[in-house]
Amino acid sequence: MRKLALVVMLVFSAAMVFSGGRGQSSGTSGTSGPARITVEIFDRGTDGGKTDPTNNRWTAWIKEKLLKDENIIVDFVPVPRFDETQALINLMASGSPPDVAYTYSQSDITNWGEQGGIFDVAPYLDTTLKDLNAFLGPDEGNPGKGLIERARNNTTGQLFSMPARRMNTAMRNVFIRQDWLDKLGLPLPRTRQEYYDTLAAFKERDPGGVGRDRVIPFTMSIDVRWHAGNILDSFIDVNLSDKERWINAAAERNFLLPGYKEGVRFLNRMYNAGLIDRDFPLYKDDTTVNNLIKSGVVGSFSQNWDQIYREGDALLSDLQKNVPGAMLVPVDCMESSDGLTRKAAYDAAGIFYFIPKTCKNPDAAMRYINWLAKYENYHFIQTGPEGIVHNIVDGVLKLNPAASDGWIQNSAQNIDYTLMMNGLFLETREKSIQAIAAGYPWPVDMVSNAYNLAMTNARPALVVITKSPLTVEGPIRQTLTDKGEVLFVESITAPANRFDAVYDAGLVDWKASGADDVVAERRAKYPE
Repeated sequence: MRKLALVVMLVFSAAMVFSGGRGQSSGTSGTSGPARITVEIFDRGTDGGKTDPTNNRWTAWIKEKLLKDENIIVDFVPVPRFDETQALINLMASGSPPDVAYTYSQSDITNWGEQGGIFDVAPYLDTTLKDLNAFLGPDEGNPGKGLIERARNNTTGQLFSMPARRMNTAMRNVFIRQDWLDKLGLPLPRTRQEYYDTLAAFKERDPGGVGRDRVIPFTMSIDVRWHAGNILDSFIDVNLSDKERWINAAAERNFLLPGYKEGVRFLNRMYNAGLIDRDFPLYKDDTTVNNLIKSGVVGSFSQNWDQIYREGDALLSDLQKNVPGAMLVPVDCMESSDGLTRKAAYDAAGIFYFIPKTCKNPDAAMRYINWLAKYENYHFIQTGPEGIVHNIVDGVLKLNPAASDGWIQNSAQNIDYTLMMNGLFLETREKSIQAIAAGYPWPVDMVSNAYNLAMTNARPALVVITKSPLTVEGPIRQTLTDKGEVLFVESITAPANRFDAVYDAGLVDWKASGADDVVAERRAKYPE
């Protein structure tokens, strides 16, 4: 993929040369009539009542109001959602990308920018893009900087792309069977040891009556880093500097962080006590894990902060169909050495959007992006007309994403149209969280509690802008991921008296497979 990206970029650069580098001016189109731009839009298909993403109620509203407010005509260009990276590479290579484009592949944007294929928006942050700048606000992951500057080149000062802002940065929760706790007369565990003891009680006393040989106190897939993340991360040295935490997190794996090994040892202890699903190494995805949870044999697991409330997986609703009276609740008991339940949160930056140099009117493209960042515009695109797309229930805005009369939202909160945001943004953060919670078919307080627990003592993702791009990790990332899974599995399933030998040998192999090189580059390029 990387070689292909380089090839198509060279083709694109050649096309730019032979076309005279069109679109490099920041002025207007030079005509007295409306400016005209094209904007990328994800095509997610039309199953489930979804509409043509380029021609529907929402696009009609955007077109009409944009023309009135900014004298700009916009045409939407569909790009397949799940092939978006390759599709955009092809469009860039052919010299025909939309005037406003977006992608999750920041590395491709960096490459295109360095090859001269993207318009630099840095000079316009306080003028043409001032509303967008104000909306994105400060960068919590990079103190002292604005979020709009996330992708700025520290050496040249150029800014080729801007990020979407996530409203909801909650990551994970640990869930436990409340009905099993009630049958055993146990409270919600408050500490990691109490959690361990509770799982042991589930195994020994079988509160669900499923049979002692069938009880699974804790289940997960082979993706241990994710499914046991809250447990593992709670062992990391709380005094570790942000610098060392970032430098040593090769391929988003924390094996090199002080204390992390003890987290894996804790899982080894759980496994040898029969508290972890013996077959977890066989689960390559979440399918079997979810089916076990729904069947009623699982006492606890960890997943996305809202996983049990999502109707797509229907974990809680299907569990209750199979086991009347069953209840899952989040628990926040993985305390670190300082007594705080430290955990990870998502980065506030989501998808990145940019203006290719092929754009004939970058001023109009920027004005469109800035127009979207105004509350009156993005609020309607996210919530639509009252009584159709949303209702106010007990003072809380409740969305109806499958709205009738052509107002269905093809993506959650119409995020495909609101480039600069991911999640629902209302007047205040509190109202936004309440509205997010109201979007599930469960009591608002129940979902809000899960969100608040996931955000308690949550650490924002670290952001470090290096003077030159990091290049070592990309080609070996999958190798480090695969070998990381082997290290987890072999260490967790080892006999207790063999844990150190197995873990240490696996870590040596993981480091020699490229992790040491990744760390060396990160240390060399860390901006002091």
